[in-house]
Parts: sequence; C-alpha cells; structure tokens
Amino acid sequence: MLRYIVLLSCFLLLLVACKKSSTDTLAPSSNTNVYTGTASVSQGIGTSTTVNLFPPGIRISGVGSVSSSDAQSWIMPAATNYLQTSFPFASDLHNIYTAGHSYANANAALNSLNGNDIITIDATGEVFTAFIFADNYFELYVNGSPVGKDPVPYTEFNSCIVRFKVKRPFTLAAKCVDWEEKFGLGVELNGANPYYVGDGGFVLVLKDASGAIVTTTDASWKAQTFYTAPITDLSCPTESGNYRYTTNCNTTNASATSYALHWLVPNNWYATSFDDSKWPAASLFSNTTVGVNNKASYTNFTDIFDNSSQDASFIWSTNLLLDNEVLFRKTVQ
Repeated sequence: MLRYIVLLSCFLLLLVACKKSSTDTLAPSSNTNVYTGTASVSQGIGTSTTVNLFPPGIRISGVGSVSSSDAQSWIMPAATNYLQTSFPFASDLHNIYTAGHSYANANAALNSLNGNDIITIDATGEVFTAFIFADNYFELYVNGSPVGKDPVPYTEFNSCIVRFKVKRPFTLAAKCVDWEEKFGLGVELNGANPYYVGDGGFVLVLKDASGAIVTTTDASWKAQTFYTAPITDLSCPTESGNYRYTTNCNTTNASATSYALHWLVPNNWYATSFDDSKWPAASLFSNTTVGVNNKASYTNFTDIFDNSSQDASFIWSTNLLLDNEVLFRKTVQ
C-alpha cells in the first residue's frame, strides 16, 4: 500500500509541475495588440523598391512597400509624384544642391526667376507667390492642378517658391510626407538609434502681386493623416468620426516589430469639389518644436515666415511625430 501511495504522490507532483511549466510558456493575457480603428495594419519592415530618389542628398530618399494584414500593399513612405515629369518642381528659395541657389533672402530668390515658372490656371487670374518650408516633402495643387513639388525629398532641408495664376476663390491642397529610412516603420537613423521617430511640419505664406500676404498656414486649414507609424501598442490609437488620434501613444520604443496604420487616400482629395468639411482642423506647432531654428533654409527668411504682422504657423495633424503622410486643404476667398 505504501508503494502505491508513493507512486500516486509522485504522479500528482509531476502533474502540478507540468501544469505550471505549461502556464509559464503562455503569452500573458494582454490587450496591447487589440486594434479597433478603420486603418489597415502592417507590422515590421517592408521591402525596398527604389534605392534612392535623390542621390546627392545627405540621407537616402528610398521608396519601399509593405503589406498589411488585410492583404493590401502600401507604398512607403507615401505614393508621390516625384518622378512624374508632368508635375512641376517648385523653384528654389534655398537649396544647397543647386549652385547659386542658397539664397540669403527672398528678393534674391525672386529676382532669379524669369516668369517661366508661373503655372497658369486661369489666364485672366492674379499671380500669387507661395513661400514654403516642408519637413520633409510636399506636393502643392491649386484647384486640382499641380503647381509645384519639393525638389529635395528628404535632406538637407530646403525651402521653395511656387508661383501660379488663378482667379479667386481657389483651393490649395498639399500632400506632405515625413520621410523614413525603414519602410513601414516611420523611423530614421539618429546617432546610434536606428529607430528614431522624426517629426514633420509644413509652413506656407501666400502673397499677391503687390506683396501683400493673402493667407498663411494656421488653424483654418484642414488636415488629415493617412499613414501613422511606429505604433508599439495597437490599443493606443483611437478614432472619433474622421479624427484619428495617437496623441498618447509611445514614441520612444520603436522596434523592427512595431506596427503601422494605413488609410486609403481619396482619388480626388485635391479637387475643388472635394468635401473636407469633416476633416479635422490642422494642429499648430512652434518653430522650436519642429526644430528649424538652426536651418538656413528657414532662418534666412523669417521676415517671410515669421512676419511681425502675420506670423505663419507650422501645421500638421494631431501627432507631429507619428503621423507621416498628411494631406492639407484650404480655400482662399
């Protein structure tokens, strides 16, 4: 009898040990990967499709793709018209990659133009001049017509002039992209950190032929995000109608297994007829937050961007760090 008791005790101990071992190997119960929003979700680093759009650049302006869990393929960091010859390049306000174009002031940059840069939308319209600084890349439309794209997709930072002829009222629409070095993760190399979450930013000042400021970037612009990364906790992003929030999401723990959120860009988002009434208002950010106080492509032109009577604000969506593709719209009366 004693022998059977000993055997039974050993069997019970072995059963408890196995149960404990099995329990220890299970992933802990957590809701960190529960996502309830409207975006497509991808995880990890995508693949390269274009090695470098701009070889002279200080950093590599690559293009890639990533697949989401719903079997869609996404161009990273965004689908752009950089290689489309029908979409004109903006003129230089400050560009170290073109000899003689590191202009010290706006007048010097304007005096270098001969008028061939003016895009005519309405033959009997007014000529307007837009001064633009984008971190990192922009494409600008007026009444649905392309009028200028950034000649430097990533770095070194540059600034631009776009001139066009149009009747009032008219609609400005801009696509802005914060470039990335790991496709689908929205990160760049910063020192020893290969998963640094960089920021965006877009500022525009529009003047008429007399030199008077017509409009600047401010909270009256509409802004919507279409690519957000890196996301380390899928339960963090929230939505309310057309508002896509990641304000409280972590921005320091990105890794090769982080997630990204993707939304389809409407085909006619830049058209005058597009209804942006439900888009969020643009969020405003200071020069210091965007980090332009040491960039000559901005500081040489503070009389334009930081005009004492009408200071232009940097605008973006609600998250300057995580939102990497943002579309803007503004109607000029």
